[in-house]
Amino acid sequence: MKATLVIKNIDNLITLKGENRARKGKEQGEIGLIKNGVVAVKDKEIIYVGEGELPESIEVDASTEVIDGKGKTVTPGLIDSHTHLVHGGSREHEFKLKLEGVDYLDILASGGGIHSTVEATREASFDDLYKRAEKSLKTMLSFGVTTVESKSGYGIGDFDTELRQIEVSEKLNEDYPSDIISTFMGAHAVPEEYEGRSDEFVDVLINEMMPKVIEKTNVKFNDVFCEEGVFTVDQSRKILLAGKEQGLIPKMHADEIVSLGGAELAAEVGCISAEHLMAASDQGIDDMAKSGTIAVLLPGTSFNLQKGTIAPARKMIEKNVPVAISTDYNPGSCPSENLQFMMTLGSLTLKMTPAEVITSVTINAAAALDVENEKGSLQKGKRADISIFDTPNLEYMIYHFGINHTDKVIKDGKVVWNKENNRG
Repeated sequence: MKATLVIKNIDNLITLKGENRARKGKEQGEIGLIKNGVVAVKDKEIIYVGEGELPESIEVDASTEVIDGKGKTVTPGLIDSHTHLVHGGSREHEFKLKLEGVDYLDILASGGGIHSTVEATREASFDDLYKRAEKSLKTMLSFGVTTVESKSGYGIGDFDTELRQIEVSEKLNEDYPSDIISTFMGAHAVPEEYEGRSDEFVDVLINEMMPKVIEKTNVKFNDVFCEEGVFTVDQSRKILLAGKEQGLIPKMHADEIVSLGGAELAAEVGCISAEHLMAASDQGIDDMAKSGTIAVLLPGTSFNLQKGTIAPARKMIEKNVPVAISTDYNPGSCPSENLQFMMTLGSLTLKMTPAEVITSVTINAAAALDVENEKGSLQKGKRADISIFDTPNLEYMIYHFGINHTDKVIKDGKVVWNKENNRG
């Protein structure tokens, strides 16, 4: 078999080899490290991963692209499993108010906060949203990210805006060398016009918006913000179960601020993931461990909000809950596309080891997006999504923060970004 691309002499090849499933407990720190590694690709597929030289059965000729991995760390393409990629506007004008100690609810009451983003997103054209999101995707790709989850949720009751967000994500998925996986999050907040009548909005969401989104798009997941003052546990259950009946895989924003029982509900409903979880209860963590629900933790949001609360990652890992880390890229609580920085925060603030962290942005993130059979590890038969970092080892990459360590990014067997010219 002839290889179309080979990476040889790899000092640190992190394969995440093993079963195609989320890793939990002790195995979250088992990363399949190979010294002096080699990877061979044919077209879009990995055909060999091992140590030393390629076997004679794999042919290399003048047409094969050969990359020297000496001094490099090679990993599966990173996966950002929780973002609000498509949105209008930005909220830097609120930064000074936050520094002055103005409460978020006061900012919200003055037309800021999520209301500001909703207004900007509703007013933005398809092209405006596309160009802004494409710019963020380019930044994400430069950090080694080859797959991104993209949530709607800034229509807040306006179906056309929700639909436009998802359509932008799907067009980017067609046009751009990254995979974008869409999540419907019509239940991001209760519209102002439904204040005091949130149950009515839940019915509209389930019976009118959800069927139309499914009909008009390829959306895969259904997400709800289960939080005090947003959607109750009962309302969230109703929304998630209705989505399951209509073919959508459930996800949840759970227990971000108040321990409301979101983690317990995620386990009860069978959510593929529960996200945020800074206030998750011990019972909720135990329930998630039993259900296999993946905890998608967002340390950049905790860092930016400066509330002094972090998700209990160590407790989750010790109790066998699979943990993923993501950026939560959005214009309000985490305006950053830098997954490498989130990896550093995963170690410094969540107290995860570098090995646990790399697992959290590869195979566990893939499992949180239901793509673990094709992505998230470097193994024969999987998609050739590979990130090459100019670091002597994984620990250096996380320890030396604040810069971009990416050397090259390979998507579907082709170099699509390199540091020499910032493109493929």
